[in-house]
Amino acid sequence: MPLGNLTSQFFANVYLNELDQFVKHRLRAKYYIRYVDDFVILHNDKQTLEMYKEEINNFLKTIKLELHSNKSKIIPLSEGVSLLGYRVFYHHKLLRKSNLRKFQRKIKEKIDLTQQNDLNYDKLLDGINGWIGYAMWANTYKLRKEFMNSIDKLFCNKIADKDIDRWLKVLN
Repeated sequence: MPLGNLTSQFFANVYLNELDQFVKHRLRAKYYIRYVDDFVILHNDKQTLEMYKEEINNFLKTIKLELHSNKSKIIPLSEGVSLLGYRVFYHHKLLRKSNLRKFQRKIKEKIDLTQQNDLNYDKLLDGINGWIGYAMWANTYKLRKEFMNSIDKLFCNKIADKDIDRWLKVLN
């Protein structure tokens, strides 16, 4: 089953409900956040977090799972927490640098294809709009504005078919 499939997300949530119950009721962790297979526990005492980690590792073995050794870390919040494609800090969120680089590489390929007329301008905009929908949840206003300005400069004569259709509906 593909990782992004809604069914796999559903089953991950059903299967990991046991983990939720364990963490909330047996460990009594007050600040526990889980989204599908990513989770974070916040606590001001490092020893308590180390105990939680050991207990969770033991519990997961009973349901034939284990924590990812490279991703399971106890770190101060001031360093930011990597979660769901963002780097989350006390008062702001940033995009993970690896996600930003991946987007820049992919969008450059799409821009080149669009300039060579091998890719429809609407398809380019669809990719950009998807990324903006993701990026808008982080502190990226300037980044998004600069990016859209550069796209406008590159394709100043292009108008999306979707925009034309929308304008025609307004005029009729």
